[in-house]
Amino acid sequence: MSQYNLNFKQKQYQNQPAKTYMSLEILRMVYHSTFHSVISYGLPFWGIPPHSKRIFLMQKRIIRITLGRRRLASCRILFKNLKILHLISQYIFSITMFIIKHKHHFTVNSEIHNINTRQQLNFHQPAPHSTGFKHGIYYSGVKIYNNLPTHIKQLSDDPRSFELELKEFLYHHSYYSLEEYYKH
Repeated sequence: MSQYNLNFKQKQYQNQPAKTYMSLEILRMVYHSTFHSVISYGLPFWGIPPHSKRIFLMQKRIIRITLGRRRLASCRILFKNLKILHLISQYIFSITMFIIKHKHHFTVNSEIHNINTRQQLNFHQPAPHSTGFKHGIYYSGVKIYNNLPTHIKQLSDDPRSFELELKEFLYHHSYYSLEEYYKH
């Protein structure tokens, strides 16, 4: 191909959103390989930082640009359609999967008492010693896990099924804050 034809093709796609010449699956792959890998690295440990709102706004902007939506378009449905977890949902997912993979370090309520209650599948919530402890993975992870629906917690012995069901739950509910998640 001549240099002229290449320049013409570049100009042809220059001002068009990526969705016009890429499938949704390719767009998801590009998103996951560039942005998602950066925000999810170590997420259960550094938690929701003070600048997470800026990260979340950046994530929404990337989704809008990728799909060619206007600047103020709502992203909730876009996240659902692309099956991408936004920052808060990704945090919930990451910390919950960490808890499941290391659940032998946690005490289940049924181990503490033999009474058959609704909270028997929950992990025992430790008493917070300090503010730092409340924001740590142990305390916040148990609190997030305990807030999950029972049908998901029942799958905790099968990590793959648990992961799939948790992702579907988070795709469907699209939480924008932890407070919104805890009220569910």
